[in-house]
Amino acid sequence: MNEEIRSEEDQSESSAYRTLARAKVLSEALPYMRRFNGQTIVIKYGGHAMGDPELARLFAQDMVLLKQVGMNPIVVHGGGPQIGQMLKQLNIQSEFVDGLRVTDQQTIDVVEMVLAGKINKEIVSNINAAGGIGVGLCGKDAHLITARKLTRTKRDPESNIEKVLDLGFVGEPAKVNPHVLDCFINTDIIPVISPIGVGEDGQTYNINADTAAGAIAKAVGARRLYMLTDVKGILDGEKNLVRDADIDHINAMIADGTIQGGMIPKTETCMDAVQNGVEAAVIVDGRAPHAVLLELFTERGAGTMIRGN
Repeated sequence: MNEEIRSEEDQSESSAYRTLARAKVLSEALPYMRRFNGQTIVIKYGGHAMGDPELARLFAQDMVLLKQVGMNPIVVHGGGPQIGQMLKQLNIQSEFVDGLRVTDQQTIDVVEMVLAGKINKEIVSNINAAGGIGVGLCGKDAHLITARKLTRTKRDPESNIEKVLDLGFVGEPAKVNPHVLDCFINTDIIPVISPIGVGEDGQTYNINADTAAGAIAKAVGARRLYMLTDVKGILDGEKNLVRDADIDHINAMIADGTIQGGMIPKTETCMDAVQNGVEAAVIVDGRAPHAVLLELFTERGAGTMIRGN
């Protein structure tokens, strides 16, 4: 009998601790909710978080919560692995040059189908299932993203001659129409954007999702740009997380080789954003549950925050 009483007391005490812990979290988050009330944030969503069903569900819940506490989240998503899987199923050969997928007409049709179709609607469905109102868009809708052909040059190591690489229908944002997204600010709608753009001649272009997110963040005057990726953030020479960095710090880390590979264009996009009106950009681990909430609503934050000098 005494053991049963003690067990009930332990359970009651444990429940009280959990309640206090929740209250502490809410108390800590409240000042940040006030600070970001009415602010627009752009979240580039991709990588492992998008492929994991449980993380995808939690991400959708977090976006709905941000909207409910008065913020204006805009989601821009990638989908490289899913595009690769579909191309393989259709027996379409695909190659990469300097990390960019060479995109012919057959490939761009698949890219548009996967990004603007399957992936976009899965994210929208998850947001709707979480109690929000998600609306899927791509850059072709209402001239949201006007694109131009992306050009890259490569120097031949033997002849030292630069040659222009033809990447096909790979594009970059030439102009973003913020009016389309302004229409959603005072509504319950969360826009979900696939990085497909259209040229002045009507040609469809595949745009890197990081680049698209950065261009959209600049165009709408976002308070924050979040890059969800598959690493904790920027690491220093000892592999420790760099929590805060300005542009000079980032450029120095690129110059000395600390930042390399695929992290270079990601950090360049972040620097471009903060030099063009975005208060801060954050590279954060999308594999961590509630990564955006932890960064926004806690004092310690998460990932690496990049600010202007």
